[in-house]
Formats: sequence, C-alpha cells, structure tokens
Amino acid sequence: MTLTGKSLRKFLAEYKIVALLIVVALIWAFFAIMTYDPEMGRSQFLTARNFSNLLRQMAITGMLASAMVFVIVAGEIDLSVGALLGLLGGVAAVLDVVYGWPLWATISTVLLLGVVLGGFNGWLTAYLGIPSFIVTLGGQLVFRGIVLGIMGGVTIAPISPGFKYIGQGYLPGWLGNVCAMVLFTVLILITLRTRSSKRKHNLQMLSPAMETARLLGTGILILGFILILNSYQGVPVPVLVLLVILGVFTVISRQTVFGRHIYAVGSNLEATRFSGVNVNFVKMAVFALMGLMAAVAGLTTTARLAAGTPSAGFGG
Repeated sequence: MTLTGKSLRKFLAEYKIVALLIVVALIWAFFAIMTYDPEMGRSQFLTARNFSNLLRQMAITGMLASAMVFVIVAGEIDLSVGALLGLLGGVAAVLDVVYGWPLWATISTVLLLGVVLGGFNGWLTAYLGIPSFIVTLGGQLVFRGIVLGIMGGVTIAPISPGFKYIGQGYLPGWLGNVCAMVLFTVLILITLRTRSSKRKHNLQMLSPAMETARLLGTGILILGFILILNSYQGVPVPVLVLLVILGVFTVISRQTVFGRHIYAVGSNLEATRFSGVNVNFVKMAVFALMGLMAAVAGLTTTARLAAGTPSAGFGG
C-alpha cells in the first residue's frame, strides 16, 4: 500500500463519519443514475418530494433505533419492538376509531402502555434473570397474538384527522425556518459551553477558527435541509418528532447520571453493581424507554397509514 493509501486509510479510520458520508453519496449517485428520466431531464430520486418521503419513512425506524442503542449498550437485546409497535399502533386505532376516544387520551394511554410493557420485559430480564433474548422473543409472539385478537385480523380505519396529522402533516415553511434557527442557536450555545468547560479543565480543544468553520458547515447543512423540505411541503411532523427524540436521548447519554450508568452497566456489570449502582433498575428503565419509543413509533405508523393494521411492524 502506498503512503497515500495509508494516509487515506488512517483519515477514514479517524473520521468514520466522512467514510459513512462517502458511502451514502455513492449510493445516492447510483440511484440518481438509475432513475434518470431523459424526457424530464432530471433524476426521480434526487427530488424534494422523494427526500421528504424517505425521511418520513426513516423517522419511524429512527425512533426505535434511538432507544435500541441504550438497550444494546446495556448489554441486552429486544426482539419484540416490531411486534410491540404493531400492538400499540393497533390499540391506538381501536381507541380512536372504535371507541372514539379524544386524541390526547389515546396518545397518553398508548404511551403509558408502551412504558408498562417495555418495563415488564425489563423486569423479567433484570429481576428474574431471564435472558433478554428469551424474554423478548416470547414477547414478540405474545404481542403479535394480542394484536390479532383485539383487531380481529382486519384493518381498522379511518382514523381522525387530528391523529392523521401526526404521521402525514407538515410544518408551515415559516415554522420550519424558526426551528432551524433555534437548532443552530442551541448548537452554538452547546459549543460555547463545551469550550468553556474544556478551558476550565485545561483539556485539548479545536482552535477558534476550526470551531467556527465546523459551526458554519453545520449551519449550511441545516439551512439546506430546511430549504429542500420547504420546497416541497415543509418539514414532515414525524421528522420533527425524531429530531426532538434524538436531541433528548443525546442529552440523556452525555449529560445525565442515568446515561453514565447505562454505559457502566454494559461495560462491567459486576463492577458497576459493587459501585452502588442499582443495575437492575437501570436495565428495567432502559427497556421501559424502549417501550416508550415503540409507542411513539406505533402512533406514527398508524397515523402515516391512516389506519391500524395487524401486520404493522412485522416483516419490514
């Protein structure tokens, strides 16, 4: 391998996000070429409409992944999230369509049910010592059976307009711009706080010029993101919900004692236990968070489809 090859390999190993972006760019280029329409003179893949639809669909997976990170970091696994998503989405459809519950009551009940079911998985794993693989594999079958029972194996529709907005709505253009400015302001404040903390403890940090360039680059990406979505119909509501969830989970993992406990439990369970951390509670709480995110994803799925279907969350 040449010196240039070694340098490139070292650079990509140190900045993995760059390698990831390169791979994504290559994938996008492939689909752009494959979907090019000579008559229209442009690709059907690289359009604001397609970008918006992709983000809306990815948001549901992202909601589940945000909590699954904690589960995996804690040294566990949850195989039941797809079935739990389908169950909670089905419950939401039944409450909304069959019983005519108000939207706030439906959402509150489904979120609470998600926490309870997820916490029950965690209780079986942490306090009874049953491997999470077995618990969640069994839970997957149980949840799938329950949703078939309560829905009778049929699709339940149509859901109320307010409920539908959660999965199909868009933010007005001006509100999307406001959200972008708020996000950029928060990033600036976080950067200033981080630099102040590092300076106080004499830790290494980027030069002011590099930090400014990084912030400007991030700001340009945010601006481009908003402009592309606003050129179609605006920021999809599920995407906004996902961004909020990612922000909250980032704060939990980096800025809270609970987040540090999760990493400690996954790193060395016994050492963490002897340090006085209630490892059983931490594991149960992680599964409860997973259940909460399954509830949010289930609500979003039902809202996006405008119906509750017993096959939701199963088989992709």
